[in-house]
Amino acid sequence: MKRLVFEPEHEQLRETTRQYIQREVAPNVEKWERQRIIDRSAYVAAGKYGLIGFNMPEKYGGGGSDDFRFNAVIVEELAAFGSATPALSLQNDIVGPYLKSLATEEQQERWLPGYTTGEIIGAIAMSEPSAGSGASAVRDGEDWILNGSKTFISAGFNSDLVIVVARTDPAAGHKGFSLLVVERGMEGFSRGRKLDKMGLHSQDTAELHFDNVRVPGDNLLGQEGRGFYHLMHNLPSERLSIAIHAIAGARQTWREALQYAKDRKAFGQPIGSFQHNRFVLAELDTELDIAEQYIDRCLRAVVDKQLTAVEAAKAKWWCTELAKKTVDACVQLYGGYGYMNEYKVARDYVDVRIQTIFGGTTEIMKDLIGRDLGL
Repeated sequence: MKRLVFEPEHEQLRETTRQYIQREVAPNVEKWERQRIIDRSAYVAAGKYGLIGFNMPEKYGGGGSDDFRFNAVIVEELAAFGSATPALSLQNDIVGPYLKSLATEEQQERWLPGYTTGEIIGAIAMSEPSAGSGASAVRDGEDWILNGSKTFISAGFNSDLVIVVARTDPAAGHKGFSLLVVERGMEGFSRGRKLDKMGLHSQDTAELHFDNVRVPGDNLLGQEGRGFYHLMHNLPSERLSIAIHAIAGARQTWREALQYAKDRKAFGQPIGSFQHNRFVLAELDTELDIAEQYIDRCLRAVVDKQLTAVEAAKAKWWCTELAKKTVDACVQLYGGYGYMNEYKVARDYVDVRIQTIFGGTTEIMKDLIGRDLGL
């Protein structure tokens, strides 16, 4: 089914993304998987291709666009290729919007020129090892003294700027959180172990530790005590990005399984010709098409600035659960070969599992939707 949400300029960026992947990413995949981190040079290369910062102000080297469809085509192409790609969605869809919408002019002058070239890599630190988001900071003159730890931080080792969700007023409940930007090299800021994950091996995920880190008052991002609200404002587009990634990745896994079903023979005929396998592939094709149409509707709503948190939650839980279901079914079609790491579907199987967890679990998404129903 032809997708009507994209214009020619979006398809041009799609082609640019494909060129970047083939020239800068594909030759390095196995190395990045082994070393459990993507080279920083890949982000600089992405900046040269215009794949980072296109949504930042032009005066800082960005493209000046706020059209989320550009974000979508980059996410789709990276997802279709596989997991061993630079975390451009983290930069463009998650960290970038905070810097664009909340940073002061002075902060933007400090951070955005390097951010748009890929020389400065960003991360956001929410979860702490015990539970919740409990790193705390207290005032010391104009500065903040930050203590605590955060875990499951994407780009935890590569990042130069970390937006830390810190409790700055313990008595204020959800109104007591603020966003503090911790920079590489600040005294007392350290990175713990590189987390040994089931999948996404090339993505550097880390624990971060803050031991009396003095954060300048000028590194407060947004308003003091409004951190929770700032997070809620950006979550719909973040969750839509995850949904887009899920369906694009699942669609590619399905395409490869379809070809395998045509090529692989059993009892003298292609395994795809057996009715059960034909039904499985047909059902997945249908469900992926339907999910794609809902994503495109959400994309149009983002462009029109009408996407709601509930609509994004629906996209996030449904698409990630469908991606998990799709990859699992494709592994089954491959049989024993689907369990072999030499086949991409085996990597897809372990990589897809996190999608129903990060960005808000399926259960949280359903609860959000249920509350909106008045339940």
